[in-house]
Formats: sequence, C-alpha cells, structure tokens
Amino acid sequence: MLQGEAKLIVVVLDGLRYDAARKYLGYMEHLVEQGEANCYRVQSQLPSLSRPLYEVLLTGTHVARNGITANHIARLSHEQSVFHLAREAGLRTAAAAYHWVSELYNSAPFNPVADRHQHDVSRLIQHGLFYFEDYYPDSHLFIDAEHLRSTYDPHFLYIHSMNIDDVGHKHGGESKEYAGSVRVVDGILATLVPAWRLQGYHVVVTSDHGMNAMGHHGGTEPEERNVPLYVFGELPSPSLMPDQTGAISQLHLAPLMCHYLGIKPSEAMLAWD
Repeated sequence: MLQGEAKLIVVVLDGLRYDAARKYLGYMEHLVEQGEANCYRVQSQLPSLSRPLYEVLLTGTHVARNGITANHIARLSHEQSVFHLAREAGLRTAAAAYHWVSELYNSAPFNPVADRHQHDVSRLIQHGLFYFEDYYPDSHLFIDAEHLRSTYDPHFLYIHSMNIDDVGHKHGGESKEYAGSVRVVDGILATLVPAWRLQGYHVVVTSDHGMNAMGHHGGTEPEERNVPLYVFGELPSPSLMPDQTGAISQLHLAPLMCHYLGIKPSEAMLAWD
C-alpha cells in the first residue's frame, strides 16, 4: 500500500481488562469467532496508569525513557509519537480523546475553553475534539469521532473513551456496572466498525491498562496489566506474535500503528521485521 493511501482508526477503551473484553465484547468476539479478527493479550508497561500508558501506546517508549512517570506529569511529550510521524509523512491526523492526549501532543496545560475544539494543520493532532470529564458519555465521544472522520477524512484517527475506566473506579473491575459499561461500548463498535471497514480503514481496538476488583490500577496484578488487542487479519510480522508468556509487549503497538499507516517507525520504537 502506498504511503498516504493507508487509513487507520485506533480505539483505546481506557481501563478495559483482557478477560472482560473476551467475556463482554460480544460483537468483537463474533468477528474473532468468524475468523475476521484476532484478539491477543497485551501486557501493559508499568506503571499501569493512564497518562504514562498513553505515551507508551503512541511513542513505543517505556516510562524510564519518556519521563511520563505518573498521571500528574502534565507536559508535552519529548518523544516522536505516531502523530509526529504521520504529520511528517503528510498524513492527516485527528483525535476524539481525553484531554490528557492533547496535553501530550498539542498543548499543555489544557484550557477547556480554548482547547475543547482544535483545528490547526500545523499541530500534531490537526483536528481534535477533547473532553475533560471522565463520565463524558462514550455515545457522545464516538459521535465526536465520526464527525472528525466524515468532515476531515483523517488518515489516522485516534479514539479514546473513558467510561469503562470511570465505572471501574467507582464500582470495581468485577462489578455488574463495569460489565455493563463494556457491553455498551460493544454496541457502539457493532454499529461503527462495519462502516469503518467498508470505508477502507484498518481498525485496531485495545486498552491502556486493566482494573482490579477494588477499582484500582497502577500496579503489577494481571488484572491491572492484561489488556486486549483486536486486529483484523493476521499480525504483519512473526516477531509480533505472543512471547512465551502468551502476551504481546505494549511497546509493539506504536510500530504496529506505523505499519498500518505505511510510515516508518521512529528509531526509539521497538523494532520488528
């Protein structure tokens, strides 16, 4: 595929643990059952916290290198992200995401009045709709994303939802409320994923971290670290396949995004052939 022709939508379902995805994402699991998609277990980097892992997902660098060590580190990234690389390749970028994504790649600190809607082709995220309440409805978020997609025709669209994480903190990662929030997102994906694929987009669905029964993450428990990775078709390289523990490194996801966009990963991203 020639550079500039590839299009990619990445959906990050914040706080979605691997076992919950396999149990409650019925539509995505239907695609797996039919052989259209594959689901892999990814082990998140540490600490299993949101802002550090947003940086991991988009730069392929670990915390000791990138310096985004905790949620309170609110500054622009010092690394080359997928947004950097896509813009440098002349691709259009967009994001419907939590405001921490804007703080990493567009401007920090986030100003709700000035930064909620962002449209500036000189920025890394050229078209952005950013929310700042954890309970901002996922139904609204995905409509925001569809507005960006249909209006600006981005090559790279990043969609980041917070409702699963928000409900998990309030009720725990093994509660009926948490399961319900995952099922709601599955219904949204069942509506949008078929349309995206008809439009020729590669689609990746994953998460940053999981959630334990007490409603926490940040530590080393499998419930906090194990997250899903849904892709359509086979992974593009044998070196991406799960290791001896059965997991894929989260550091692989940024170069995987680059592969789907037809652009070269940064030198800092974990290399694979």
